Amino acid sequence: MAVPLLDLKRQYQTIGAELEAALIEVARSGLYTGGPAVEGFEQAAAAYCGVEHAIGVSSGTDAILISLMALGIGAGDEVITTPYSFFATAGCVRRTGAKAVFVDIDPQTYNIDPAGIEPAITENTKAILPVHLYGQCADMEAINEIASRHNLPVIEDAAQAIGAECAGLRAGGFGLAGAFSFYPTKNLGAMGEGGMVTTNDADFADTVRRLRNHGMSAQYRHEQIGGNFRMHALQAAALTVKLRYLDDWTVRRQHVAATYRRCFEEAGLTDRVTLPVEQFERHVYHQYVIRTERRDELLTALREQQIGCNIFYPLSFHEQPCFADLGYKKGDFPQAELASEQTLALPVFAELTDAEIAEVVDAIGRFLD
Repeated sequence: MAVPLLDLKRQYQTIGAELEAALIEVARSGLYTGGPAVEGFEQAAAAYCGVEHAIGVSSGTDAILISLMALGIGAGDEVITTPYSFFATAGCVRRTGAKAVFVDIDPQTYNIDPAGIEPAITENTKAILPVHLYGQCADMEAINEIASRHNLPVIEDAAQAIGAECAGLRAGGFGLAGAFSFYPTKNLGAMGEGGMVTTNDADFADTVRRLRNHGMSAQYRHEQIGGNFRMHALQAAALTVKLRYLDDWTVRRQHVAATYRRCFEEAGLTDRVTLPVEQFERHVYHQYVIRTERRDELLTALREQQIGCNIFYPLSFHEQPCFADLGYKKGDFPQAELASEQTLALPVFAELTDAEIAEVVDAIGRFLD
């Protein structure tokens, strides 16, 4: 049985009529950038994330970048972050002219290890940028405690974690700002590109709104140099429809994760395959990531059987050629490097069937045997 890593067509089949009606309404309105569709989505998303302000932007990458810009971060500054994430996390730090300072990850959750943050703080540190990787919050209580002692703002890279919870709060509501991605493969995916910045700080929200429109406070009056980071109304309309289903989809993703665990346990594979750990109360399983010392061989075997799988991420930031000038070397962040060598993402989406999950686990068992 072929099993896809992700199948967005299945999702579309369940809500296609609603999506098409929403898109047609925007098409007929003549309002394609900003406007009521974007404002309506921002209000609904702010309520969902439990924050005062949500500002729609052009992508998750731009959500991180504009948040750093709103803090005035630039040349000579340092931002503490993880070496193990999607490239945009560290890439946006570099784009401001600042230096990314890496701290190794927790080997169980793959999120930044709070124990390494304080030793990395210097007089040039201007922010902490944790990532809620694979759909689970980083340890925000510990991170915020450190940030508070040193009077540092926290920007959450919540691109993979909309709806994830820790200590009674949702991702995007812990720090000064949260940055979300609505790339089509995300739990809440647009029909193209999209992103969002969340905050409870009204002044910060106003700055982000200006920056997404070239820093304009009024027509042709530019208080700052920003960019074109605006959200398209068509994407906002699609996201508004999908947001109504997000909690149901999250429950299904959690069911998928639980079914994987049961199948791995019944197959007697848990001593040879490391399964995801749920550290906090609501893991939304953007990815279902296992680890094994035979990762590359397993990847090949699964793909030969048409079972979707992928590596997120095969190279830590400090090993990327574009960050060679930071002076890091292989061995500096052993947990991130080990995760890059051993982790493998299996199919996980709301419409994945129990039979497909069993097929994936059976294929892994056959390979390991």
